Amino acid sequence: MPIENWEKPIEIISGKRESVVVTGPFDAVICLSDGWPEMRSASFIAARTACRAALAGRATAEEARRCFLAAVEEAKLTQH
Repeated sequence: MPIENWEKPIEIISGKRESVVVTGPFDAVICLSDGWPEMRSASFIAARTACRAALAGRATAEEARRCFLAAVEEAKLTQH
C-alpha cells in the first residue's frame, strides 16, 4: 500500500530554528521522533498514534494531519 501524502504540506520552524516541511504521515513520524519538545503531551501521543495508523492503513492521512497540527500548536512551533 503506497504512503499517502497530505494535500497541503506543513512547514514548521523547529526549536533549532530549522525549517522542516512535513508532507505526510511518514515525515510527521520522523519529525515527532526527532527531538519533539513535548513528547509526553496528549496531542503528541495522539499525533504519533494517528500517523502510525495512517501508515498502516487504519486511518486516513488527513486524520493524521489534523492530529499533527494539534501537536504543533501545543508545542508552540511556528507554522508557515
